[in-house]
Amino acid sequence: MATQPIIRFAALAEEHIPAILEIESKVNSAPWSDRSFRHEITHKDSVFLVMLSDGNVVGYGGIWLVVDEAHVTTIAVSSDYQNQGLGTRLMVELLERAKDAGMTCATLEVRAGNAPAIHLYEKLGFQQAAVRKGYYPDNREDAVVMWLYDLKECDALG
Repeated sequence: MATQPIIRFAALAEEHIPAILEIESKVNSAPWSDRSFRHEITHKDSVFLVMLSDGNVVGYGGIWLVVDEAHVTTIAVSSDYQNQGLGTRLMVELLERAKDAGMTCATLEVRAGNAPAIHLYEKLGFQQAAVRKGYYPDNREDAVVMWLYDLKECDALG
């Protein structure tokens, strides 16, 4: 069995963007633009993290802090690092930071056909709340809206 890579989290910086764009082009069928990621660096209500292993970006994710809720904007793990629990580690880190910033709940949209992601979010306590029909512009796939109603009570956050 492969050993877990040593991971550290860092705030998104301009130097991370080329690696993020490379991952994004491989794992997201409607990838964010360079401009979108650059905006996250200066967005005052954004928490955007990169996940590093041996100094290399292996994942990233962001949340927007809106009044008392954390809106998960994106999360991705490099194909080479998937199925190792890193998506869970990244989500927990983002939710911890949201809780530390005073957020009381969290929400996100996920592709209706992305069963592994939906399973991850449900494992963390998110509940399916609604469907946005034709939400994704690349293929008009529906989005499932999910909520984690009480960050303080989230078992995954300890």
